[in-house]
Amino acid sequence: MRRAFEMIVATLGLLILSPVFVVIAIAIKLDDGQTVFYKQPRVGKAFRAFHIYKFRSMIPGSDRSGLLTAPEDARLTRVGKTLRRLKLDELPQLFNLLIGDMQLVGPRPEVARYVERFYTEYQQLLQDRPGITDPATLMYRREDKMFIVKNLEERYISQILPNKLRISLAYKKRRDARSDLKILLKTVFCLGAFSPPNKPNKYEDSSEVMEGH
Repeated sequence: MRRAFEMIVATLGLLILSPVFVVIAIAIKLDDGQTVFYKQPRVGKAFRAFHIYKFRSMIPGSDRSGLLTAPEDARLTRVGKTLRRLKLDELPQLFNLLIGDMQLVGPRPEVARYVERFYTEYQQLLQDRPGITDPATLMYRREDKMFIVKNLEERYISQILPNKLRISLAYKKRRDARSDLKILLKTVFCLGAFSPPNKPNKYEDSSEVMEGH
């Protein structure tokens, strides 16, 4: 039932948003003439690799200088800054949803480098497919604003990712259809310029919320 619902959502989403896809594709092409889509290997269910799809928001080859995005990252294109701010770069993940790499609600898929660092946690989380959104995604939807340029990866590995994993694991234990629906509605409400300030939720120990949340 869940899979059938996801396929319907993905199909309708792609059909309804197809004009938006066209406008974004034209904007990216006019901006720098490079490729429209970006794909990156991520780790999926049962540790199987897949490619996640996004609209390209950075200059080609940006991965070679780091996997994380700093505030006001110089690698972001002019169009990319707007796409990131409004979360429109994430729309092509409807393709991942349609073909079954991802589900609507679940922990965000990570690159192998970070999955290996937290193998025990991912053993539990990757019993199912990674998702487009979950409570950790909502809590850290402005993740790039938390970084300090000098220690991006150190901060991500020591603080941000462990906290995201704790939130996702806590939600996994309590998850049901009603809670998933609430997460989806919150995700739609929190997109882009309509996003309210981050607040702790019941799946997170408020004592561990990082400074600035």
